[in-house]
Amino acid sequence: MADRLVPALVALGGFLGATARHLLGTVVAGPDGTLLANVVGSFALALAVGVVRSTRLRFFLMTGLLSSFTTYSTFAVETASLGPALGAVNVAATYALGFAAAVLGLLAGRRWV
Repeated sequence: MADRLVPALVALGGFLGATARHLLGTVVAGPDGTLLANVVGSFALALAVGVVRSTRLRFFLMTGLLSSFTTYSTFAVETASLGPALGAVNVAATYALGFAAAVLGLLAGRRWV
């Protein structure tokens, strides 16, 4: 039987993640804020993979909060608006730093388990 609480947990996490993303965007605006959100989110998601065991907490944190905190659509629009040269730099930085953050998160999560 499906856990009836899961949709509410995802919704609450999504609300909190979107709110946190908005607040971050007011402090660090534009592509820099999006890059920061995506790198921090990549680390946190990878860390959660190794640390969080509760199914409900995984849905709240990973599917809800972190999925709404990170953003591909904003990344795509901002990258396109930067033009070809700066857009390419933004793509390279986002993927390189996001991947590195995910690897560090996975390593940290394995040490804590």
